[in-house]
Amino acid sequence: MITLLAFVGAIALLVVFHEYGHYWVARRCGVKVLRFSLGFGNVIYSKRFAGNDTEWVISAVPLGGYVKMVDEREDEVAPEDLPYAFNRKPVLQRMAIVAAGPLANFLLAIVLYWGLFVHGVPGLKPTLGDVPQGTPAAVAQMQSGETILSIDGEAVPSWQELHWRLLDLVLKQGDGQREISIEAQSASGTSLRHVLDISGLEAKDMDGDFLDKLGLHLYQPVVLPVIGDVVEGSVAQRAGLQKGDHILRANGATMRRWMDVVEVIRAHPGQAVQMDVRRGASALQITVVPQGVAGSGPNNSWPGTRNTVGKIGAGPKVDDAKWQAMFTEVSYGPLEALTQSLRKTWETSVISLKMMGKMVMGEVSMKNLSGPITIADYAGQSAKMGVVAYLSFLALISISLGVLNLLPVPLLDGGHLLYYVAELVKGSPVSELAWEIGQKIGIALLGTLMVFAVYNDINRFVSG
Repeated sequence: MITLLAFVGAIALLVVFHEYGHYWVARRCGVKVLRFSLGFGNVIYSKRFAGNDTEWVISAVPLGGYVKMVDEREDEVAPEDLPYAFNRKPVLQRMAIVAAGPLANFLLAIVLYWGLFVHGVPGLKPTLGDVPQGTPAAVAQMQSGETILSIDGEAVPSWQELHWRLLDLVLKQGDGQREISIEAQSASGTSLRHVLDISGLEAKDMDGDFLDKLGLHLYQPVVLPVIGDVVEGSVAQRAGLQKGDHILRANGATMRRWMDVVEVIRAHPGQAVQMDVRRGASALQITVVPQGVAGSGPNNSWPGTRNTVGKIGAGPKVDDAKWQAMFTEVSYGPLEALTQSLRKTWETSVISLKMMGKMVMGEVSMKNLSGPITIADYAGQSAKMGVVAYLSFLALISISLGVLNLLPVPLLDGGHLLYYVAELVKGSPVSELAWEIGQKIGIALLGTLMVFAVYNDINRFVSG
């Protein structure tokens, strides 16, 4: 229910802002607006306000919306309404009306980011964990425990910003970007400088965590193989494991971290696992038989696969103070927050366009495309995390909606702008035949795009 409400709320807000952008500029340009609809299909609620010719409606399918204006190309127009027809307005005014929708989405993102930056956005400190030998980070002499301060002179206040900044630079490789300058600080406070070579990255690396190939991993406190919680009635409880037990070995292998224990348990569903346990001053041997549960398969190809993994119902003892020390809060004063919100909106838009371009060129997999199911899932997850996470999600989706609508594809706002640019150049409107052909091309392109997006959604859902 939370996911459904979060998704419907997000769509409603983003669509209302987008369509109100069209509506507001249309009214300023003297165009009569007949209907403002949230959703498509049958009307389930309708309202007219005094002194306003517009019918405000909520329709049955809440996956978009539209603003219906007086237009001779769509319906017969009464003689008294001809001066208020959209198609009779100067081309620059028509362009302004069409562009206003996507611009409203960008404005919404800027306002949301501004509020978030003033309030404070929680994040993870950009501190490095293990740096594998042979990786670009190791070659650049970067070491575990360093905190990255800036990349190419731009401050990096959180791990999330580090990821976005590096993604932007990786996508610029075609522009000659090969090496980046990194300023960091060691665990002891010493200032460090590194030159990181990113030329080894390929477009296919964008399909996964490209930071892993660079050798950049987020620092995480070591979680020792000590049991902190045992689920009532679980395999662990029936086997005799207790809170505070320190697992020394499992099937003869030394357990140094909790993840070592997890890997052994997952790999032995329904099979006996011999554990050497220290409980206070006592040494014990305990046998557990992990319960087999469905887990994600090794690949994400359709129709998706699932394998069986082991589970015993025990959790680790966690030092909350160490984990809390990983977090930071990024905040700015009102004026600096505005600058940062403008930068964030611009950079996100550019990165989105670059990723779309690489998908079209086949350099990046179409698996990166998401549809309504994934968006709904993220809406629900962010809503459960709190207001800040949900507003950040809304800002990101609002930018995506603005960028998508500005693509030069017929049916989208960008396609209409393309026609009006052609009208400016040739001095007369584009022919009806050109409009019809464009409509068919637009339907085909958007239909194909939606098929890919929904396919990816189902694939992610089935394959876990």
